[in-house]
Amino acid sequence: MKKILVAGPTGYIGGRLIPRLLAKGYCVRCLARHPERLAGRSWAGSVEIVKGDVYKNKGLEKALAGIDAAYYLIHSMADVPGFEKMEAVSASNFAKAAAAAGCGRTVYLGGLGREGPELSKHLNSRHRVGEVLRSCGTPVTEFRAAIIVGSGSISFEMIRYLVERLPIIPTSRLLEARCQPLAVRDALNYLVSCLEKPETAGRVIEIGGATAHRYEDLLRIYADIRGLKRRFIDLRRGNIWFGSAMVGLITPVPKVFSRPLIESLLCDVTCIGNDAERFFPEIKPLDYATAVKYALIRLSEDAVETSWTAAYTPSYAKPYTFEDSQGLIRHAHVLRVEAAAETVFKVFSGIGGRRGWFYAQWLWALKALQDRLVGGIGMRLGRRHPDNIRQGEVLDFWRVERVIDGRMMLLRAEMRLPGKGWLQFEAVPDGEWTSTFRLTAYFEPHGLFGNLYWYSLYPAHVWIFRGLAMEIRRRAMALENDINQEAG
Repeated sequence: MKKILVAGPTGYIGGRLIPRLLAKGYCVRCLARHPERLAGRSWAGSVEIVKGDVYKNKGLEKALAGIDAAYYLIHSMADVPGFEKMEAVSASNFAKAAAAAGCGRTVYLGGLGREGPELSKHLNSRHRVGEVLRSCGTPVTEFRAAIIVGSGSISFEMIRYLVERLPIIPTSRLLEARCQPLAVRDALNYLVSCLEKPETAGRVIEIGGATAHRYEDLLRIYADIRGLKRRFIDLRRGNIWFGSAMVGLITPVPKVFSRPLIESLLCDVTCIGNDAERFFPEIKPLDYATAVKYALIRLSEDAVETSWTAAYTPSYAKPYTFEDSQGLIRHAHVLRVEAAAETVFKVFSGIGGRRGWFYAQWLWALKALQDRLVGGIGMRLGRRHPDNIRQGEVLDFWRVERVIDGRMMLLRAEMRLPGKGWLQFEAVPDGEWTSTFRLTAYFEPHGLFGNLYWYSLYPAHVWIFRGLAMEIRRRAMALENDINQEAG
């Protein structure tokens, strides 16, 4: 049985590649900086996980020991200073370790694009990584692809959010170049199939979908598939700064990630030659429109296998996290509490009603007044009991959607909003007398106005939810102290 290493298992492609390798009967090992982020994957118990860092040259010897082939799926998504050096150093460390371990082959997924002045610095860096991986003698199969189309891919999410949220879409010279999008299922087929094709070792193979389009046409085709009437206005003098700023404002993709993608729009990224067809005649790539339809089906079924956010999203144990993905905004505060989880639950399950909302009560009251002015219920309904809470009952202008006694309470907003909102309180035991408290706000915006509503209140949300989490911790610790004194 061949032993395969996947470096970059938490990424969009890596997370989908691993179960397909396991299905083929390969023995898989993963190299990850944060192994804990793999714990929830359905395949985590079927692979060996090695903690390591290619940039810091840690864990590589252990990860590559006895490996027949290795996938190098690591790259910088963000436009940060010095990323080119970081990528080159990381690739060099990996190449040297692979050669020393006698690894049979490295498989790398890079980017399309002809060498020249119009090639973006990120695409240049992708090409450079391929050269570095080849520099130590280990045979490399380098696939070069344009944008990957699939549920949760960063390129597809940019297209989806722009078309869904903008009734009028500005275009410019940035959208005139041609692109050959590749369905994620086809990309994975190439990556898996090459292991059984020794003739692909030492090759640079360009892979793309069945059709090539201008970037503007990618937006138009998506709109047609969704049945959305969108007007396109040609700005002509659009620039990278404006494009990345707009993407950062309209979509969940921050400017630091959108800028490299926008820069890459200036050059054609289409395949030249027929190496992919020659080496992989059994793979018939999908056209762009079909790839979009498959991605939308996955989204509608809530069957998104991996998302681009996993590659950089902070772990859930960080003090603050924020995500806007798959149409749902998630905003969380996490605190360690020196009190039992049951004590923390007792505090937060008693919120609302006569006790109020613990922090910035005047803001909650203002929100209730605003809700009544637009025809909502405000906080007139209160709560049934000051201490006991039941699933399905009212808590001020929330409905208790779910309760796990001693652990969790999920509230659904019944105030009038341009979207759907939830507030989740959760206490997880860390030890006998300590716990982790998580306060998470979820919002599913309806259209552009829903997004403007949430983001216009973003500073207030950060302030009020952080303050609320801190106050719940303070009250829980005080209650725990009272309980201990009574017991003592």
